[in-house]
Amino acid sequence: MQGRVDKKDQHLSGVKCAVNSCYYYESGDCCHADKIEIQSPNARSTQDTDCATFSPK
Repeated sequence: MQGRVDKKDQHLSGVKCAVNSCYYYESGDCCHADKIEIQSPNARSTQDTDCATFSPK
């Protein structure tokens, strides 16, 4: 399955991702998305946020 944004050969610097069911996930907890979008404009805690770039493998 293709994702919402381009998948790059290099990881997105400074981003750690442990969601191994995501299309952009690579070993070492690396995200290979070209860019990411984090959502929930009124979040008050970590649990209130989510990665809108997520695409299942």
